[in-house]
Amino acid sequence: MSGPGVMPAAPAARPAAPEQGAARGPAGSGVLGQLLLALVCGGYAVGAVLGWGSPRLSMAMGDFGLSLAAAAAAVSCLLYARTRDSRFRPAWVLFGISSAMASLGNAAWGWYEVVLDAEVPSPSIADIFFLCFAPPAVIGLLVLAKRPVTRAGWVCLALDSWLIGGSLLTLAWSLALAHTADIEGGSVSYAALNLAYPLLDIALVSMILALHFRRSSAGRSALNTAIGALALTVLCDALFTSPLLHNSYRSGQILDAGWFAGSLLLAYAPWVGRHRESERGATEEPSARDARPGAVHPAGHPATAAHDRTGQISGSLAALTPYLAAAVCTLGILYNVVNGRSVDRVVLVTACTVVLALVVRQGIMLIDNITLTRELARQENHFRSLVQGSSDVIMIADPSGTLRYVSPAASGVYGRDASELENTELSAHIHPGDLGRVVHEVRRFLAADPADEPTTRIECRFRSGRDTWLNVESTVNRHQGGLIFNSRDVTERVRLQAQLQHSAEHDPLTDLPNRALFTRRVSQALTGRRSGDRGAAVLFIDLDGFKAVNDTIGHQAGDELLVQAARRLAEAVRAGDTAARLGGDEFAALILGDTGEDRPAREGHIQELADRLRKRLSEPYVIDGNDVRVAASIGVAFAEPGQNAGELLRNADLAMYRAKAAGKNRVVLYAPQMQADVVRKAELASRLRSALSAGEFALLHQPVVDLATGKVAAVAAQARWRSGQGILFTPAEFLRVADNGDRAAELGRWTLEQAVAQAAERHRSGHAAPVVVRLGARRLLDRAAPPYAVEALLTRYGLPSGGLVLELADSDGGIPQDALEQRLTVLRRLGVRIALDGFGGGHAAADALRRLPVDILKLDRGLVEGVVESARQHKITAGVLRIAADLGLQTVAEGVDRPEQVVALRAMGCTHAQGMAFAGHLDEYRLRRTLTHGTYALPAGPVVPAPQAPPRTALVSAASGGAGAVGSEPAGSGGSASLVTRRAAPAVVAQAAGAGMPRGPRPLGPHHETPVPPT
Repeated sequence: MSGPGVMPAAPAARPAAPEQGAARGPAGSGVLGQLLLALVCGGYAVGAVLGWGSPRLSMAMGDFGLSLAAAAAAVSCLLYARTRDSRFRPAWVLFGISSAMASLGNAAWGWYEVVLDAEVPSPSIADIFFLCFAPPAVIGLLVLAKRPVTRAGWVCLALDSWLIGGSLLTLAWSLALAHTADIEGGSVSYAALNLAYPLLDIALVSMILALHFRRSSAGRSALNTAIGALALTVLCDALFTSPLLHNSYRSGQILDAGWFAGSLLLAYAPWVGRHRESERGATEEPSARDARPGAVHPAGHPATAAHDRTGQISGSLAALTPYLAAAVCTLGILYNVVNGRSVDRVVLVTACTVVLALVVRQGIMLIDNITLTRELARQENHFRSLVQGSSDVIMIADPSGTLRYVSPAASGVYGRDASELENTELSAHIHPGDLGRVVHEVRRFLAADPADEPTTRIECRFRSGRDTWLNVESTVNRHQGGLIFNSRDVTERVRLQAQLQHSAEHDPLTDLPNRALFTRRVSQALTGRRSGDRGAAVLFIDLDGFKAVNDTIGHQAGDELLVQAARRLAEAVRAGDTAARLGGDEFAALILGDTGEDRPAREGHIQELADRLRKRLSEPYVIDGNDVRVAASIGVAFAEPGQNAGELLRNADLAMYRAKAAGKNRVVLYAPQMQADVVRKAELASRLRSALSAGEFALLHQPVVDLATGKVAAVAAQARWRSGQGILFTPAEFLRVADNGDRAAELGRWTLEQAVAQAAERHRSGHAAPVVVRLGARRLLDRAAPPYAVEALLTRYGLPSGGLVLELADSDGGIPQDALEQRLTVLRRLGVRIALDGFGGGHAAADALRRLPVDILKLDRGLVEGVVESARQHKITAGVLRIAADLGLQTVAEGVDRPEQVVALRAMGCTHAQGMAFAGHLDEYRLRRTLTHGTYALPAGPVVPAPQAPPRTALVSAASGGAGAVGSEPAGSGGSASLVTRRAAPAVVAQAAGAGMPRGPRPLGPHHETPVPPT
């Protein structure tokens, strides 16, 4: 083809982040595209060299082949611009328009040569398309350039472009363009057409050279590919316009291969940038990333040195560009002078404008340099003031670790002059214990990517001028192949942190480890043990009687006692063991295992140690000159395989509470049954929470019999709990798991209300026996209870006066007697009779009997159990009954289970009794039957104390002497003296049998309760 080639444009820079819709193909896709491009261009070049086989085919390939290549470039650029949304999108649109103009120009040229088989006119429509190619390409190059930020920058960019363009124009005019303008004396239009193509080429080359040193760092691969296409196209244009080829060139020759390759390179340019950037962003190896232009690397890194060299070369070329342009102009003028030609006016004018542009540019640069120098000096003074006035020490170390600069603050922080530290090894001033860690951190920091980790922090001990070690914290930054250390003294902070850490992990009173630290050490001991090692043990220690010390001689004395106890505990354990205070008067000790001992020997050793510790803690404590004594209860638990710290501590705690429950001042080893008991109690307590609402409680009544007449004088109410599993629990059993007062109070309220309601119903049915309800003294004085709860119940259910008897329980010394006396007086005025429950079983019963308004005295079970077998017990019980008779009180014996006890108590003056000798606890139906019958048969017979027990054979013969008599010795009597004579026993038992009463001894229920079979 005889027209100009296509000028490829620089590709748009890709944004840092992957654009939406960009397909990240594998790394091999870029190589495959390059290989395909090389094959197509190579095939076209071979065809052009061989002449394509025929002149007509050669012209077709030289015209329409180039048109297709330019069309491909136009489609590629426009498609890329449509699918990418970035600030470079207009550039690609302009490149697509330029390529489309080139494609249309080549197509018009082929229409004349191939289709019409005619000579291409000059000028023609093809020239219009070719001339329309350059302006969009030039504007697109401006869009891709790195935009100046100041007006001076824009002026310098324009001057640089003109310097390059003017120099090229001077040289080209001197060599060929002047001849082209004068050939054959052609018309002005013809000369202008011949000059337009080289001038546009010069303009594009000028823009490319001017923008090459100002290009953006984004899309570098695409830009390099476009520059290669540009160089190839400009070279082909220069050869085409030279006198050697211009007249002899025909379409389809080798020069077309260059234009063809330039168009395909332009088509490929945006996509090669996309492939390479995606590979670099997604799968780039560290070595490739290090070689990336613009990457920052540690000192001495090969990629850093290569990048620095590239930057220096680029900067040098950019600085020399104006001078190179002036040199080219000078060569153009010298060429005319040497050849004896007169200086052409075009050359003269162009050279003058180039020199003027150079002068203006240098003036602008001189002003900028002066401004920058002043700004640099101002900033340097500013930063020097900051560095020298900073309280932090700033040190610069070279790659070998030598300190090259130390700020003056070193004298205030380190107590050493900066000159003393400079030119010394940094490692010589770091504590040997921290040096290895510091070196490792520095190496790791230098190997890290600066974009991910621009700084790091290092804390170490640094030698001061007083030959002491300071805790120093340094912020480390990279600096010209070395490191900058911004250091400050944090010794006080480290000391404060250590104090806070110690305070957080130690008891403030005894300075022993607290619960948190002790738990952590137990966990460390368990995880550090070898598999199967059960040697480690935990001792839980509680001081018995410590509360009394606080209450009697004061909390200060109690604190002193805890300090002395902690000292004794710490002295008793080994150096590797741990003694701790868990809180209050609770201590603990961790005894590490010794794998050299077997399990029994180890347990024996630990138990012996615990017993020695118990004795040591139980020795008197001298406080303010006085001896103070407390005891110690110790629970011991041994570590088991797979056990964690929480489980081991729980087991030791359970063992300690078992020691306290067993009588205190003892050592108890943990057994698995302890945990099973706790689980059972917890399950029972959980079921108890919902028992009342689920209706699982029932109220049973036990008759209280008048021992003079056998009539039922009252009925004692008591709650029974039949759980969902069908198990019947007595109050002693389910109240034992009522772990808080709220649940017991709720059950007490329910019992009182049900008893009053059922008693009122029985009164309306004709059964006027009063109901006896056991109520705690604290419950009567509970301010949280509804006011006048008893009075309200009597009124609500209409229970007549005298229909309620309250058994007063818990009359201990801690209850205010005056308030209790007032409350009982109010109740007696309402007709409520008061019974003192459990007399003879508590230390405060005598005082309550002396002060409180009581109607009935209820004997404790302990006064009844041995009244027949023991003469001593007989006298005690008789004395109590005489006291009650003297005070005018009725008496009720509880737990009367045998007929002989009935005879004995009646003979001593007891007025009433209840127990299995008459009946157990009855449900409502059986109770009403009993009240309808109304009377129990009473046994009769004289009962006198026997001073000694008769021979066993005599008891047996006496028992066998009566009809059906069961006068055998009670279980557990141990052969003690009997109050039943051999003569009277058959009669008593016979009468009891005839009355239908139980025969023989009955087992006793726990906690004053008679066992009752399920009803």
